[in-house]
Amino acid sequence: MQARLTNPGVLATDVPKAVNLLYKAAHGSGVAPAVLELVHLRASQINGCSPCVDSGARSMRKNGESDERLFSVAAWRETPYYTDAERAALALTEAATRLADRGDAVPDAIWDAAAQHFTEEELGAIVLWIATTNFFNRINAALKTPAPQQW
Repeated sequence: MQARLTNPGVLATDVPKAVNLLYKAAHGSGVAPAVLELVHLRASQINGCSPCVDSGARSMRKNGESDERLFSVAAWRETPYYTDAERAALALTEAATRLADRGDAVPDAIWDAAAQHFTEEELGAIVLWIATTNFFNRINAALKTPAPQQW
């Protein structure tokens, strides 16, 4: 795949500052970093964002995530590797990423399940991180940004 821009930094010079603020807001909320990593990876898988899937998986591995959990994120419903809180965050991620798949984009049952495990502030941070991830996914998809070719 050939990237459409050789320098994605031309999008806007203030974008890194804004992204850093979003990152700090989401990661400073008290949500476990592993939950936010799972949210990022799952949304990126759904959207087919190769650089975000790559960076998300690498970040999870760097932070000590097990191969079982890392390799089974796309099949989280069928595996025993995730807590109930993580499952609720993953369900919320899928619903909020696939907005057009149903009339009620995020059904009350999904929201209520997440609310059993996270405070209102944490829920806000998870939704913010889902939206931020989708933001990156859409930029990378539009620009055909490839995953890095370094191993």
